[in-house]
Amino acid sequence: MSLISGVSDFFGLDIGTTAVRLVSLKGNGAVKQLSRYAYAPIEDKIALSDSRADQQRLASAIRDLVNESRITTRNVSVGIPSQRVFTAVVDIDNLPSGEMAKSIRYQADSLIPTPIDQSKLDWSVIGDSPKESGKVELLLSSVTNEFIENRLDMLESIGLNVISFEPDSLALARAILAPDATVPQMVIDIGNKSSDLVIVMNGAPRLSRAIPTGSETIIRSAVQNLNIDEKQAEQFVFKFGLSKEKLEGQIYQAIVGTIDLLVGEIEKSIKFFHTRYTGTKLDRIIVTGAASALPEFPLYVANKFGISVEIGNAWRNVSYSPEKQNELLVVSNHFGVAVGLAERQE
Repeated sequence: MSLISGVSDFFGLDIGTTAVRLVSLKGNGAVKQLSRYAYAPIEDKIALSDSRADQQRLASAIRDLVNESRITTRNVSVGIPSQRVFTAVVDIDNLPSGEMAKSIRYQADSLIPTPIDQSKLDWSVIGDSPKESGKVELLLSSVTNEFIENRLDMLESIGLNVISFEPDSLALARAILAPDATVPQMVIDIGNKSSDLVIVMNGAPRLSRAIPTGSETIIRSAVQNLNIDEKQAEQFVFKFGLSKEKLEGQIYQAIVGTIDLLVGEIEKSIKFFHTRYTGTKLDRIIVTGAASALPEFPLYVANKFGISVEIGNAWRNVSYSPEKQNELLVVSNHFGVAVGLAERQE
């Protein structure tokens, strides 16, 4: 959702549930050079709260991070959390752009979950419909006016100039995948509260979903099933994961039920994709966030679906000095959204 077009000097801002992250790139073309990156932890209470006091605390955390990073531009591209945005691929009659805009607004009432007069819509044509001739595929996103206006007010109050809002999942796919990738690929990012799933083919997202299972849910399973405290559960989950050998498989047994709920949603998404795009085959799954940090989760998914599973690299389309490589790879699974927002081209 572009608010200002043609701005080339900006940074990407990912306001997550447990941290705020920013990335600034410089240069043009497919591969840009890393200029700045930074993050600051925040309480999940303030990230998810709409109260004025919490919004002010969030604004202060962002302002401090921007100042500490010494980013000079005040133009910013901002991510929209998946829980706050509706994204879908829909088929629509192939009409001239003026008529299409009217047609989309007319049909959107039955497509989006919030009243159209209280929502901001954004769409782009991604190709011919695979189902109906004479129709085109449209990537449609909607978010409530209230959320956008509150976020805009909060960011403008600290002197930032928002040039665009974009769903986190779309920014994530841009960072994690090669820009010229044509084969169907899935990206899965397990976040704190939920997981983002996006399937991209021929450079365009064809399916985007937020699944309400995140690392918090997985840790809670360990707390309940092993009768241990949350801190200890988190340590065990991220040390032993889905290993059946470690601790006699106790961690595996404690969390596998929750993992299977997530894997079941991944399976539904794969089936939906193959049904809509007959004759295609998902080439690989790329995992990031907690999906890449949870031991043996990538292997578990690969064995389940018989598909190649890789660990994503948020910096794959970014150039940087070789001495920064180890430092950047350590934080790669946390920076996908911020990098993708900074890579956005108007």
